[in-house]
Amino acid sequence: MDIQFLGATGTVTGSKYLVAVDGLRVLVDCGLFQGYKTLRLRNWEPLPVSPATLDAVVLTHAHLDHSGYLPLLVRDGFRGKVYCTAATRDLCHLLLPDSGRLLEEEAGYANRHATSKHTPALPLYSEADAVRALRTLVPVDFGHVLKLSHDLSIEFRRAGHILGAAMLRIQHQGQVLTFSGDLGRLHDPLMMPPAPIEETDYLVLESTYGDRCHAADDPIATLGKLIRDTTAHGGVVIIPSFAVGRAQEVLYYIHQLKQRGEIPSVLPVYLNSPMATEATAIFQRHRHDHLLSAKETDAVCHAARIVTTVEESIALNRSRAPKVIIAASGMATGGRVLHHLAAFAPDARNTIVFAGFQAGGTRGAALVGGAPNIKIFGEYVPVRAKVVQMDNLSAHADQQEILTWLGNFKRPPRMTYLTHGEPSAADALRLRIEERYKWPCRVPQYRDREDLR
Repeated sequence: MDIQFLGATGTVTGSKYLVAVDGLRVLVDCGLFQGYKTLRLRNWEPLPVSPATLDAVVLTHAHLDHSGYLPLLVRDGFRGKVYCTAATRDLCHLLLPDSGRLLEEEAGYANRHATSKHTPALPLYSEADAVRALRTLVPVDFGHVLKLSHDLSIEFRRAGHILGAAMLRIQHQGQVLTFSGDLGRLHDPLMMPPAPIEETDYLVLESTYGDRCHAADDPIATLGKLIRDTTAHGGVVIIPSFAVGRAQEVLYYIHQLKQRGEIPSVLPVYLNSPMATEATAIFQRHRHDHLLSAKETDAVCHAARIVTTVEESIALNRSRAPKVIIAASGMATGGRVLHHLAAFAPDARNTIVFAGFQAGGTRGAALVGGAPNIKIFGEYVPVRAKVVQMDNLSAHADQQEILTWLGNFKRPPRMTYLTHGEPSAADALRLRIEERYKWPCRVPQYRDREDLR
């Protein structure tokens, strides 16, 4: 068995791992690179392995940095099956066509307004490409052992993180290779904790927060104070949020704050993301995959007014009355939140709250880093609003939570490969694992290949 690292090295995006064994080629995750242009350009390069030669794809979860390359893979010749959990399948049915539609809209805007160096500007893939890719998805239950050949099997175990997220244990002739996927929090209010793993021969481990720990503050109290302080001065709170996972958690907290009387029950809260609205409905359908009761799930679904039309979205920007607007995307890379940032970022009364990690090269990272202006739709927008990053709203386990999860192992892996992190985060986690557990660790580079013997 060998593994080649085709993404999520030196960055948190572009997750792709090629596992080759006994003549079979399996791609674990199929994600888009996001953030810096040098990374995004990789999406346009031919994949280092021909899609037609792949026998199967296995997804850890639905976020686009893990699934968003699938439309290209299918368009370029992949004819196998894509295995994932049922919730991941349902979320991909939502996320992938939306991604294609947004790419087409961005290319159309660039052509109409001549904002691209390319003539014509083309989308990376289309909505039709994404719809075709959905036909390849095959759901697999948690705990089920999927047999890809007589000697090769894959088991899905809960990773927490978001609805349907899985760890993958690939077994071949007694040898086990485990992919952590994106590990969730140990005490998340919505998602179940990552399942304990007691042994594996090789471990591919995420390191998004490998160099830091989340704030110990109560996120409900922190969010409540931000909302109270901003709206008391006539301001608007903008929350760029990942449509899957973070939007539902933010809605849950806002419901709690109103129930406790910590923010006014009449304060308008808007969910301006058709995708997040549909994701919340999927959250309701997959109640066995999260911790909320039926009553709590229903409350989350009704915690905000749903904005469905473009006209309603535009109207939110015209009104300067105090309110909370939750809109995708979580790193401000696209979507309706860009229009809200353009409208409200220049006003010092307003607050922009980021609910999770911001990859380098994104608008979110620039805003959190204190950028005095940001480029939106080809124009620079001054940033006078207060910008806050709430790391304790992240869906990723932090350094200490990762180390605690590793404490379940009864014996060390032969090698632990640290991926899905910025270089400083991956190396910091490598050092901590070596110091605490004395395990051998490695931080692979892009396109590195390892022979697992």
